[in-house]
Amino acid sequence: MLNQVVLVGRLTRDPVINKTDNNKQYSHITLAVPRSFKNISGEYETDFIDCILWENVAKSTVEYCHKGDVVGIKGRIQSRLINLEDGSKKYYLDVVAERTTFLSSNKETKIA
Repeated sequence: MLNQVVLVGRLTRDPVINKTDNNKQYSHITLAVPRSFKNISGEYETDFIDCILWENVAKSTVEYCHKGDVVGIKGRIQSRLINLEDGSKKYYLDVVAERTTFLSSNKETKIA
């Protein structure tokens, strides 16, 4: 079985570090990834893909990247289940980044 994804897109907001209850650092980012084909109206649409970055990958990304920067993400897709207040359940898909490549930034290009 294989669960691997590679994305290249622009950050929709500045990444920030958050901490779990047990002090594990993470960052949620959203990548704007344009599709490689036109829709029926002749326009290119964009997908907004949520990604989660953990520990060193998160720290490096927060340090070197800002809204609008082009970032490459290599990772895996992970599902999570949320129990809603009305008793229903909702599944979400996230990309868990294992590696981030900074393709355009104000600072030197680095790999986390």
